[in-house]
Amino acid sequence: MVRHFRLPDVGEGLTEAEIVRWHVAPGDSVELNQTVVEIETAKAIVELPSPYEGVVAELLVDEGDTVAVGTPIIGVREPGEGAPEPKGSAPEQETRPPKAGEETIRTPVLVGYGVKPASTRRRPRRPANRPAAAPPAGRALAKPPVRKLAKDLGVDLSTVVGTGPEGTVTREDVRASVETAGAVAPAERERPPTPPRSADEERIPVKGVRKATAAAMVSSAFSAPHVTEFLQVDVTRAVKTVERLRALPEYAELKISPMLLVSRALLTAVRRHPMINSSWDEEAREIVVKRRVNLGVAVAAERGLLVPNLKDAHALPLPELAAGLSALIAKARDGRCDPADLTGGTITITNVGVFGVDAGTPILSPGESAILAVGRIRELPWMHRGKIKPRRVATLSLSFDHRVVDGELGSAVLRETGALLEDPFRLLALG
Repeated sequence: MVRHFRLPDVGEGLTEAEIVRWHVAPGDSVELNQTVVEIETAKAIVELPSPYEGVVAELLVDEGDTVAVGTPIIGVREPGEGAPEPKGSAPEQETRPPKAGEETIRTPVLVGYGVKPASTRRRPRRPANRPAAAPPAGRALAKPPVRKLAKDLGVDLSTVVGTGPEGTVTREDVRASVETAGAVAPAERERPPTPPRSADEERIPVKGVRKATAAAMVSSAFSAPHVTEFLQVDVTRAVKTVERLRALPEYAELKISPMLLVSRALLTAVRRHPMINSSWDEEAREIVVKRRVNLGVAVAAERGLLVPNLKDAHALPLPELAAGLSALIAKARDGRCDPADLTGGTITITNVGVFGVDAGTPILSPGESAILAVGRIRELPWMHRGKIKPRRVATLSLSFDHRVVDGELGSAVLRETGALLEDPFRLLALG
């Protein structure tokens, strides 16, 4: 018996994922919970463990394919069985409350998502001397990936003659019917012609994280009325404080930067002005003030912009805040963030100074009401204690949702964050 593993929802609201790399091939033995495939969702690259033990009978999707949640992606034959059954005859699984005499299987899911019980009903095997049941009138035998291909190409499967086992329609049959009949999918007819490829340009498919980021930024920019305010801050003493922290044994193994004090300053300002840590509920027409501060950090990773967040950052002492932010940024850059790291943020900081620029107008992360950008730190002539002296100066930019945060509140948060960076002794005393 071949059991099919369907693409699970590994994150809240996931609808599809790209198959990045298979770790197994047909004929390989697999153990329960052995990693069989890597997928890329809109949030992260995730390794999927096999819920079955046995021998790989078939891989139903190719690397690079994007498939919907619930689509069978791999068939696993039970241990000790012979050759795989003909394609098209693999039994389907149904999940429902078990009946008397049925077995309840504990189906493993992703680490961190628990284990859920699932009832599996197995169809009785067809005796070898009994002919296969004919499909219902007008419904061809075809696997889900083939049906999706036919739908995309505008092909009516009932008109296609299947050449696979027991008349199963294959991908090749669908493509051949398109070539023979000159069929073109309606979506293809409406789509403008693809521009000719040129050796002078490179085309990069927009998918995975980049696709999700683009959609999120467009949604945020055109749904929340953004306002951005700027403040120049003398961070000379903050820079010196960071240098002193690096010499302490509690921070010896950590990469400490001024962003640590920026994070603490923003968290302190949030505690004094909790409305900044809110979201807008359009359906309920309510402002939702969050008691927990899950601090998002924008990270430029190889796969695109990621914004993981540190849970309950407001409750962490400074050494734990430093360790948590360092670990989170390292995970994002290495592509090891899981969906939990990338959801649930309440307010975000972004360091545009690492790119050598002074300031920016950051776009809000969806579901948040404020984001703080920090520009590069540079030496400028500055009035200090009645004299013009060279001082280390940075520009803070605070963007906020004007439906939730008015100018008075936004200005108060920005001003207090800046004041705490100018006086790090007060910042550490309050923290």
